[in-house]
Amino acid sequence: MPQMSRQDPLIENHTVDYVPLAERHGKARDLFTLWFSTNIAPLPIVTGAMVAQVFHLNLVWGLLAIAFGHMLGGVVIALASAQGPRMGIPQMVQSRGQFGRYGALLIVFFAALIYIGFFISNIVLAGKSIVGIVPSVPMPASILIGALSATAIGVIGYRFIHTLNRVGTWVMGGALLAGFIYIFAHELPSDFLTRGGFNLAGWLATVSLGVIWQISFSPYTSDYSRYLPADIGITRPFIATYLGATLGTILSFAFGLVAALATPEGTEAMVAVKQATGWLGPILMVLFLLNIISHNALNLYGAVLSIITSIQTFASQWTPSIKVRVMLSGVILAGCCVVALGASQDFISQFIGLILALLLVLVPWASINLIDFYLIKRGVYDIASIFQADGGIYGRFNPHAIVAYFIGIIVQLPFANTSLYVGPWANLVEGADLSWLVGLVVTCPLYYCLATRQQVQKVKAVRLGYTD
Repeated sequence: MPQMSRQDPLIENHTVDYVPLAERHGKARDLFTLWFSTNIAPLPIVTGAMVAQVFHLNLVWGLLAIAFGHMLGGVVIALASAQGPRMGIPQMVQSRGQFGRYGALLIVFFAALIYIGFFISNIVLAGKSIVGIVPSVPMPASILIGALSATAIGVIGYRFIHTLNRVGTWVMGGALLAGFIYIFAHELPSDFLTRGGFNLAGWLATVSLGVIWQISFSPYTSDYSRYLPADIGITRPFIATYLGATLGTILSFAFGLVAALATPEGTEAMVAVKQATGWLGPILMVLFLLNIISHNALNLYGAVLSIITSIQTFASQWTPSIKVRVMLSGVILAGCCVVALGASQDFISQFIGLILALLLVLVPWASINLIDFYLIKRGVYDIASIFQADGGIYGRFNPHAIVAYFIGIIVQLPFANTSLYVGPWANLVEGADLSWLVGLVVTCPLYYCLATRQQVQKVKAVRLGYTD
């Protein structure tokens, strides 16, 4: 198995180009630690608390919904991650093999917007966390500290991100386990097991949150598996990613649910965590802050790769250098800090609402990506064509993928239930956004039919002598 030499630079020297086989390194278990550690953070814990506070499920039904939703959605992120070793290129670049060289630009744009949105939201959250731990530090300085720290990690790149999360798995996993032990070792409220109950709307809403949570990572999962040896196969990366992503999020959601039930009804989520964990609370807050910063590096890294992919679409001979990635990271950092410093008090909730609305565009993309890779091309792509100016065998546009993509978006709109848009059929199950399910059910068979029909037409054309 190829190993990294001691002469390899600290800062990652690849951007959106193909990673040669001689430079492949790492093991599948690195994917477990990456996605497990990444998902033990305040945002999933706060979301888990919503299961009791907003959806009014009790402990048992809440845990079942959390587990089922993440286990279902985890299939998508794991299948996307398993593509990395075979392809050796970032996920958004790979989309050219499905949508065509220029056809992929739209989804690349949306992906970059989502990454930047999460980056801004997380540096605001990091700033608030720093102020909560050290009140004497001004909010603007706290935001800059969080932003600069995440940028430093993102600039160094792939290897450092994996190293941090290997350490983070033990630290964050141990801290969360200690938090569970502390809560259950102390007296619990009399209604801990009986508060809430079962309601179909709340249960389906919780399941949907789990599915959407996992799908939201799919546009950049193979970015962190593309350096693995090509002969590692599909199964091991799939299992490692699936277990890491689902276990990390299930534990975090469950911790938020337990903390909410262990404190008086109506207590704010992170306040509930502090109250429920006693002397351990401040330690958890510091660890959560560090994990916010580490996780946010992934958002910056993904944003940089997406923007470089967009630029490189129009400059096929250009191979971006380390300096380009560093400079672009600095530009994004500066712009995001300006937005974050001028953010309103409810900025995070507003931006998360926008991001969740944008997830409408990710569901049909994920559907097309997985159907194309696993059922149509069966993992065999012409890498050289992906980087050619005319798109090579994939062309500039693939109308079948583009048509399926837009239909996949349109059919979700009547069922969408977001803070920005509510469709006419959004309340078939009150409080639950089931648009993702409609998107999957329609886009997958539609694209499969269009793509296989295209293949049949090409075969007939060749037999009749209409093509070379």
